[in-house]
Amino acid sequence: MNWLADILDGTNRAIAMVVRWLVLAMIVIQFAIVIGRYVFGVNSIAAQESVLYLHGAFFMLGAGYTLLVDKHVRVDIFYAKLSDAGRRRIDIFGHLFFLLPSMTALLYWSWPSVRNSWKILEGPISVGGIEAVFLLKSLIPAFCILVMLQSLAILIRLFSRRPTA
Repeated sequence: MNWLADILDGTNRAIAMVVRWLVLAMIVIQFAIVIGRYVFGVNSIAAQESVLYLHGAFFMLGAGYTLLVDKHVRVDIFYAKLSDAGRRRIDIFGHLFFLLPSMTALLYWSWPSVRNSWKILEGPISVGGIEAVFLLKSLIPAFCILVMLQSLAILIRLFSRRPTA
């Protein structure tokens, strides 16, 4: 089953390799917005919204990779002091009873809004903005699916590994 976990890891790695360039694009666009506004007196709502879209895409599509490389926020104060077997049990419990159910609930409850947004091809957030809010809302189910896939890969590895103590 580790081959399946490798495929799921590879999916999030590949997406992260693409998504990381969104940060550079976001910086360049924001710099252009500031120069345009304060040097040339030109303003663009669509350009400002594009920074919002890129920021959302970066964080939502990069969440699975963050879980893969174990750089997410841990709140458990006892985790670091536990044995490998104790950490394994907490990880399994957390994925099965917190992460997967919360992602499933978010996917379930957000889906009608995303579906309706696509049905009407929901327009811009602001007048003169990007006419693609439906794409922005699509990041929600993508986020849920990528995090769930990574959680599944982690669980496969946790269940295939033998506890040491």
